[in-house]
Amino acid sequence: MVKSNCNKLIEGEILESTKNLPIKLALDIGTTKICAIITAPDIKNKSIQVLGIGIAESEGLNRGVVVNIDRTVKAIKKAVEKAEQQSGLTTNKVIVGIAGDHIQSSQSHHIISVSHPQKEITKEEVDRLIYEASHIPISLERKILHLFPQEYIIDGQDGVIDPIGMSGVRMEAKIHVVTGMATAIDNIYKCVQRAGFEVEDLILEPLASSYAVLNDDEKEVGVALIDIGGGTTDIAIFIDNIIKHTDVIALGGNILTDDVRRVLNIVKSEGERIKREYGHCYINTLHKDDILQIPGIAGRSPKEIRRSDLTMVLQARMTEIFGFVNTALLNSGYKDKLGAGVVITGGTTLLPGIDDLAMEILQLPVKMGIPNKISSQGLAPEVESPIFATGVGLALYGFRNYFNDDNTALIFTNESTKKDDLINNKQDSQTKEADAQQSQIEEETQKQPEQEKEKEKEKEAKPKKEQKEKSNKNIIKEIKKIFDQF
Repeated sequence: MVKSNCNKLIEGEILESTKNLPIKLALDIGTTKICAIITAPDIKNKSIQVLGIGIAESEGLNRGVVVNIDRTVKAIKKAVEKAEQQSGLTTNKVIVGIAGDHIQSSQSHHIISVSHPQKEITKEEVDRLIYEASHIPISLERKILHLFPQEYIIDGQDGVIDPIGMSGVRMEAKIHVVTGMATAIDNIYKCVQRAGFEVEDLILEPLASSYAVLNDDEKEVGVALIDIGGGTTDIAIFIDNIIKHTDVIALGGNILTDDVRRVLNIVKSEGERIKREYGHCYINTLHKDDILQIPGIAGRSPKEIRRSDLTMVLQARMTEIFGFVNTALLNSGYKDKLGAGVVITGGTTLLPGIDDLAMEILQLPVKMGIPNKISSQGLAPEVESPIFATGVGLALYGFRNYFNDDNTALIFTNESTKKDDLINNKQDSQTKEADAQQSQIEEETQKQPEQEKEKEKEKEAKPKKEQKEKSNKNIIKEIKKIFDQF
């Protein structure tokens, strides 16, 4: 059915309309699946046309981190080949998502002098400030992924969102810095390159998902995006259309499958099937308590369990995950500022009852995040699922500058900028006099306490991981108690 629809796309009006438009290949490299989506912009409707979709099972990642290069490369090739075959189009550049429990974030503060003769702040001045921020001292094991300016301060006047065009002699910025393990980042690049492609952009996955499932009103009044994938649960908080906080929890849908597998003593593939076909994670909304028959291993007699017991297994684990999410929201300091509540997305959110459970634990309004901004002319129905939130978001991110809406001019203040572009802008705009002023001002700022705070955060992260491992064991014990009755 999909193939015949695709043939119509290739021979018909959609392919004709995309001849003079750029093509973007989005690559969501996840723990359970690798998804490739080939898209073109629908500029008139400020959306994207989905021309090809390819999915391959991911066997080379663990909690978002590459652990087997060869298997990951094969899966990338397989997914892209399917997308290319369906669309009839090819490209050698890809926009790639990255996640994993190695992702960390911190806040930093930076200051420069304005070198423009008329003391007017230009884009080059802002680029120079971001460039300086990209050189904050971090450990050699980490690399900067994104720099998100929170606000600018011009000559002591704070609360400035877009400083371009303003007059001033001194510009400061509070910046949210997102970093990842250098080896994890390098391995993503290595896998993509060995598959025969070039990385056009590497984007934090919850940021990408936000482009697909959040609207501007939600980002303005305050919203937390919870992306529950196979290996991790990613959190991104937006307020005033600015990403304020990011966090990663090293638990995802795969651990639910492991719970089912362990308590029923079945293979992983069968545990995944049972979870998808019969899974429910909130006992209060389970209306029919069927008796499920589980095939025995190697000819053994089948087992029978009630669906309510399976629900209690899944609910126990999801309760733990949402408990960690609630703690992360409280620790961020923004939970009471989330006027739009929480948007949950990702493949795990397809479990029935998950929104009700999230609402009970988080005590916030909860909405299911379905990808939007997709043109009806393409393969829209195929990607209107939380499973494709990151893939669609990556494509929308790639085309963000093609949609000339009100936010386009402000995109720079909300997102990271490529390092090479920043270097070039710095060389063009920064004079020797400005360099001298910059070094003098940098000496005045107090960076040492911030560096110490970052080290303290890294030390704090270790006990948290140990606590999660202990919590996992406790959850398994509780789950097994349910089945001791059988």
